[in-house]
Amino acid sequence: MSTKTWILSDSDTHSDLTSANMPGLGEGWRVSQRTFCGGLRDGVQLIEVDTGQMRLSILPTRGMGIWRAELPGGERLGWESPVHGPVHPKFVPPTEPSGFGWLEGFDELVVRCGLESNGEPVFDENGRLQYPLHGRIANRPAQHVSIILDDSAGTITVRGVVEETRFHFQKLQLTASITLQVGSTSFTMDDQIKNVGGTPAGMQMLYHINFGAPLLGDGAQFVAPVRAIAPQKPVSASAIDAWQTYGPPGSDTSEQVFFFDLLSDATNQTHVLLKNADSESGAAIRFNTEHLPSYTVWKNMVATADGYVTGLEPGTNFPNSRRFEKEQGRVVELAAGETWSTQVAVDWLTSAAEVASSEQAIRILQGDVPVQLHSEPRLGWSPAAK
Repeated sequence: MSTKTWILSDSDTHSDLTSANMPGLGEGWRVSQRTFCGGLRDGVQLIEVDTGQMRLSILPTRGMGIWRAELPGGERLGWESPVHGPVHPKFVPPTEPSGFGWLEGFDELVVRCGLESNGEPVFDENGRLQYPLHGRIANRPAQHVSIILDDSAGTITVRGVVEETRFHFQKLQLTASITLQVGSTSFTMDDQIKNVGGTPAGMQMLYHINFGAPLLGDGAQFVAPVRAIAPQKPVSASAIDAWQTYGPPGSDTSEQVFFFDLLSDATNQTHVLLKNADSESGAAIRFNTEHLPSYTVWKNMVATADGYVTGLEPGTNFPNSRRFEKEQGRVVELAAGETWSTQVAVDWLTSAAEVASSEQAIRILQGDVPVQLHSEPRLGWSPAAK
């Protein structure tokens, strides 16, 4: 029984790891790395972890985001963005005057939004951008990237450190660990955010987890244990009764965003599911509502070429302006040296039995609690509320 660590950055070593390096982990797994050349991908480091059942593509260059997952038969978990990434951060202008430059790099399965802010752009009284859309962490390259193999647990972990610091301003550090079990189609993200400065700092984190075809399609459903739900803005209010269901590509030209208060168990663990129309495949997300109490569902039912996708997004807050969220007490305050941590797990469900088991777990969490359905934006949740 042993654990071995390989450093992939801060050295000249190229690692291509298989069972020859750690026979106790079993057969069929592989870890490899490569760097893209040319175009907007130029210089992006990619780490691929193959468990024997699923290959996961991790992007240290893009804040330890997860580009996509793939089964041995070629089926992918993720979405088709009109942005053909992964895009190197040097080509993404998050602080351009509009505040929406972040969208020029957006095409991952999982992208972290934060750390200082994670919502819509915020401008000061002179019209200058103060906080860009979804923050800066997704476009900060990682350092101290390593692979950790543990044959006693049967796990492969990719770990990296991403800094969001500025002289005279906040100094936050993310240590991101992504762990997979050999032979599994699941992965777990263990994140720690530390205030490495000498003064207090405020942070926000949102996990923008994005799914498109083939999982997403006409008749797909979102299943969750819900205490309350409300639209973010009036434009989404007309679709509140259909919050669980999805239409085909091109069925709506406007984004729909819904905010949730989710139910959880005695240890604050909750469980949500996106399943396809025939309930034969799905993706479940498990997380802690004490750490991530605010939940968002984003529907973008546009044409495939324009980015047909839904985002299932646990967060410390709702993705409104940082100013509004701070007024509502949804900015995490960290003292000098203090650390915030959480864990988010994603399970790729590849059979009807796995989907049914996930739905049963959600039914247990829901119990006999009725869903509070708000037909208009809710006070305290959205600045659009009247």
